[in-house]
Amino acid sequence: MGWFGGSDKNGSSKDNNGDPLQDLDPSLREFLEKESPVKYQTSKPPPPPPSAQDLSPQPDKSDSTEASTSSSSTTTPTVPAPSLFPDGRYAHLWSTYRPQGEIENEGKSDQEKLQDVISGYKDRKAQIGRAALENCANEHWILSDCFRNGGWSSRLTMCRTDNQKLGRCYMMQARFLKALGYISTYDRPPEVDERIQMYADTLYHRMLEQERAIKEAKAAGKPIPEFPPFVTTLPAEPSTPSPQAPASSDAAAISPTQPEELPTLTPDQFSPRVQARLAQRLKGLSPAEREVEEKAIAMEIRAAQILGRQIEQLFDEQGKEKKERKRRGEVTFADKVSTLFGW
Repeated sequence: MGWFGGSDKNGSSKDNNGDPLQDLDPSLREFLEKESPVKYQTSKPPPPPPSAQDLSPQPDKSDSTEASTSSSSTTTPTVPAPSLFPDGRYAHLWSTYRPQGEIENEGKSDQEKLQDVISGYKDRKAQIGRAALENCANEHWILSDCFRNGGWSSRLTMCRTDNQKLGRCYMMQARFLKALGYISTYDRPPEVDERIQMYADTLYHRMLEQERAIKEAKAAGKPIPEFPPFVTTLPAEPSTPSPQAPASSDAAAISPTQPEELPTLTPDQFSPRVQARLAQRLKGLSPAEREVEEKAIAMEIRAAQILGRQIEQLFDEQGKEKKERKRRGEVTFADKVSTLFGW
């Protein structure tokens, strides 16, 4: 066993100054390296001379870097839309993700699916009433204030003037909303619905200003001013669209489906009974009100077409599923009943 200060057999102390522990027993040296508070720096051997292979020109590192970058980009997992981590974390968990609505729809019966389509159309019509009331909040507040703090003449007439203003506001706001396509059952973003609601309120107050100008012209004996027809298409947003999401046309933003998907129907193509009902709706309206009502009727017809198309697609899917069950020999009692009645 060696000791401190020992020299090698050749009597050279040069290497000892570099590594004073080199002559110790391996077990003792390992113990001292672990327990000693002083860490000795062992001398490293000089680097070997460069060989001919090292002196040869090396390939460009930029090419290898680009290759590794391209390979890493191809292997980067795609990030699904519901994920909150755009860097691709937990992509292996999101790969099997399915929305809750999709899973629930698989467990629904044919009757429940049909009920969902019809309920969506009815809910959309109810939303028109709620949106119209929101736009008429000022008129509603004036009517409520009349009932609370109005004079005796207003109370005797049950605030008739303010009540008529609220009723007309509600009716015209609903017409503008229908004319702008708010009745559509298409799944639009909430921002588009809000823009339609705000633009409907703008058109209503523009109509009131035109009526006021016509009334003043008649009282002064001046010629009645002419106004352009109401613009019942949603104006484009003032912000510049991003290149990733090109801006669509106003008709595409409002219309639930493309015009080529559904044929255009006019009131003349309906039965005389339906035509009489539509003519009754247009009776006694001013030119401006008639224009809005005609466009509202057109959008109601389009919404009914969309509802019929959705029901038709639902029946087609049910027919395909029934044929598939029949091919597998898994015909249910409901399939037999539907076949018996020709469904």
